[in-house]
Amino acid sequence: MNDRLERIEKLQQIISTLPQGSVTYKKICGKEQPYLQWTENGKTKSKYVKVAEREQIFEQVERRRKLQEELRILQQEIPAVSPTIGKAIFETNVVTGRALRAMTKGVRAWEKRDCFHQLWCYLNSDETDRVCLVYGLRRTGKTTMLRQAVLEMTESQFARAAYIKAKSSDTMAAMNRDLSRLFELGYEYIFIDEVTLMEDFIDSAALFSDIYAAQGMKIVLSGTDSLGFWFTLHQELYDRAITIHTTFIPFREHSRLLGIDSIDEYIRYGGTLRAGELDFENAEVNAEDASFRDDESTRRYIDTAICQNIQHSLNCCKDGNYFRHLQSLYEAGELTNAINRIIEDMTHRFVIRTLVRKFKSQDLGSSAELMRKETNPERKSDILDRIDTNAVTKRLMDILDIRNQEEQSIGITGTHVTEIKEYLIALDLIVENPGETAIENAEPLEGVLFAQPGMRYCQAQALVYSLRKDEFFSELSEVEKNMVCERILEEVRGRMMEEIVLLETVKAAGKKKQVFRLLFSAAEFDMVIYDSKSNTCECYEIKHSDQAVEHQIQHLVNEKYLEETERKFGTITKRCVIYRGPDLSLSNGIIYKNVERYLKTL
Repeated sequence: MNDRLERIEKLQQIISTLPQGSVTYKKICGKEQPYLQWTENGKTKSKYVKVAEREQIFEQVERRRKLQEELRILQQEIPAVSPTIGKAIFETNVVTGRALRAMTKGVRAWEKRDCFHQLWCYLNSDETDRVCLVYGLRRTGKTTMLRQAVLEMTESQFARAAYIKAKSSDTMAAMNRDLSRLFELGYEYIFIDEVTLMEDFIDSAALFSDIYAAQGMKIVLSGTDSLGFWFTLHQELYDRAITIHTTFIPFREHSRLLGIDSIDEYIRYGGTLRAGELDFENAEVNAEDASFRDDESTRRYIDTAICQNIQHSLNCCKDGNYFRHLQSLYEAGELTNAINRIIEDMTHRFVIRTLVRKFKSQDLGSSAELMRKETNPERKSDILDRIDTNAVTKRLMDILDIRNQEEQSIGITGTHVTEIKEYLIALDLIVENPGETAIENAEPLEGVLFAQPGMRYCQAQALVYSLRKDEFFSELSEVEKNMVCERILEEVRGRMMEEIVLLETVKAAGKKKQVFRLLFSAAEFDMVIYDSKSNTCECYEIKHSDQAVEHQIQHLVNEKYLEETERKFGTITKRCVIYRGPDLSLSNGIIYKNVERYLKTL
C-alpha cells in the first residue's frame, strides 16, 4: 500500500507542473490555429499556442493525460489494498475513506481559526516523536479544525488519514491495538477527538508520542478537558507535544469568523463560536442557540465546560490524587459553587474574601454610586439607594446558584482558592495581570483578566432580572426601570471593554512590553504600555462612549499624574483614549482611537 501511496503523491506532484487543459483548434483568417483550453473557477479559458512552443506543449498535454489516467486507476485500487478496513476489525470508532470525506462537507464554506496554521504546519512537517494537542473549552472550534485539516489534505494524504471519535468506554489498551492495526495498513495521519474522555488517557498518553509518533505517524489529539491535557503535559508528554489552544478568541478573530464588527456583540457573545453558526441579523434565532443567552444557559455552560472539565480531569489523574485540598469540596458538592463565585467576581481581587463573605454584587453597588454622581439631570438618580438591596442580592444569588457562607457544608480556605485559580489558569479561562502603582514603595496590585466576556455579561443580565423583582423597584415607571437597568448594563459593558482591551493588548505584547493598569492615589490610567528597552510608555483611557467629551481626558492632561508616570516608567510617547467613536486627534496631542479598529490591528 505504501508503494502505491508514494506513486500517487509523485504523480500528483508531476501533474501539477504540466499545463492544464487540452488542445483545441479555432479557425483564424481561414487557418486552423491551436489553442490550449481549460476551465478555471467555472469559466472556460483559452490561450493561443505559439509556433515555437507547440511541440513542447503538445507533448506535455499528452503526458498529463496519461498520468491522470494512471492516477485515477491507482486511486480506485487503494480500497482494495486494505479490504479489512471497517468497524469489524477495530475496537474504537475509526472513520476512514468515504465516511471520513463525508465528515468534511459541513465545514467546506467555514473560515478557519487563526491557530489552524499551527495544525497544518505540524501535519506537513518532518516532526517525529511529537504529537499535536488541540484543546480548549467547548464551542471554540476544535473538532471543526480537525475536519478542516482533513479537507485540506492531498489525495495521497487523505488516503492515509483516519479519524477516531473516542468514547468514555474506550481504553488506552484498545486504542493501542487500533493504532497498531492502522500503522500496519499504512495510515500515517491519525486524528483522535475527545481523547480525554478515556479514563486512563492522562496516565498513559506517552504511548502516542513514544510509540506511534516515533514511527512517523502524525497524531493529533483533541478534547474539551483542557485540564487533562495540562496534566498530561506535566506528567507524560513533557516536551513531546505541540500545543494549540482554542479557548481564547480575540475580537479580531471573532469578527473575521462571524462577520461581526461590534464590540458590544463581542461583549454579549464573546468566548465561543456557537452563535456564529446562525444568522446574527435574526435576533430570535441567535438568542435561542447562543451559549450565553440567559443565566440558565450560562450556568449550564460553566457546569459542563468548566466544572465537569476540572472534576473529570482530577478524577482521571493519578486516581484522583490531584484533587488535593479540593477533594472535600468535590465530595460535598461545593466545587461548582466555588468556581461560580470566582467567575462572578473575576474583575475584582482574587482573594479568599471573595468566597467567604456574604455575596454582594459589585455591579449593583458601583452602578448606584455612578447614578448618584451623574452630571446629566435626566440620568441622575438615587433609585438604587432606595431598593431592598438584601432582597435583590438574594434573588441574584438564587439565579446564579451561588450560596452564602452559612449555606456551605464546609469552609473554603485560601488553599482552595489558590488551587482553583491554578486550574482556571490552566484552562485559559483567566490570565493574571497584576496592576502597578505610581505611589512610592507600594506593592504591585493583583489583577485577573477573564477570557470569556459573554459569560460575565450574562451574569450582569441576571442581576437586572433580579432587580426588576424588587418590591420598590417594581413600582417605578417603565421609563425609570429601563433607565436604571440600562445604566447598570452600560457600566458593565464599559468595565468589560476595559478588560477586553487590556487582555488582548497583554497577549499581543507578549514578553516584549509590559501592559498594566496604573493606580494613583485618587485615580488610575486604564492601561499603560511600557517598553523597558527604550524606557518609554503609552498611557490610555478606555471609555465605552461613542462621543468624545472633555472629562474623558482629565487624567491624561493631569500634570501630577503624568510626572508620576514618567518618574517610574520613562517618557510618555502617546496619550490616547480608546472609545467607540471615530478616530480623532486633538490639538493638545491626545488622540482618540476607535476600539474595534484598535483591536483589529493587534
